[in-house]
Amino acid sequence: MTNALAFKALGNDRRLQILAWLKDPRAHFREQVDGDLEEDGVCGVLIAEKLGVSQPTLSEHMRVLTQAGLVTPKRIKQWTFYRRNEARLAALTAALAGEV
Repeated sequence: MTNALAFKALGNDRRLQILAWLKDPRAHFREQVDGDLEEDGVCGVLIAEKLGVSQPTLSEHMRVLTQAGLVTPKRIKQWTFYRRNEARLAALTAALAGEV
């Protein structure tokens, strides 16, 4: 996970929107049948629904965010839930502050 990969992942408005929503999932998503919104993350189906994209499109966005270490996926039953990786985001912010 390089910082360059993370910055490239952040270069997309939809991915930035997803990260913003995941910062306060209770304010942006309805309750889920499986998994706690904060503890387990938000189901990809709910994210796709809110973003107005197909499941394959969302999967690609989440793959990029996951590979960059910005979100953490968790499988529950047949669903994938996503949470922000706050430690990685903080390290990235610190790295950016040090480089600029």
